[in-house]
Amino acid sequence: MTPNLNHSDNLFVANLQSVSLEKLVKSKLEVLFQQQREAQVELNGLYNIVIEQVEKPLIELALASHNGNQVRTAQMLGINRNTLKKKIDNYKIRVRKSN
Repeated sequence: MTPNLNHSDNLFVANLQSVSLEKLVKSKLEVLFQQQREAQVELNGLYNIVIEQVEKPLIELALASHNGNQVRTAQMLGINRNTLKKKIDNYKIRVRKSN
């Protein structure tokens, strides 16, 4: 059994402007590891799950902020445009260009 990583009832989020992303992620992971211990289940593939749950919204928001322009989005993220394109395809992100 794998705990549901999308369930966020146990995550206390105070003022998002004063809490770092690192602290939010650590807090959520602490809850996950506690649930894993209590349920006595083994977690497999956790690294890829966590990376996907951070990377996908990052790419979606970055694309939106650049109106779908992949060259500018890749520059903002500090990755190659071809790498961005692979990630868009992998995560099945719909690229919308605003007029």
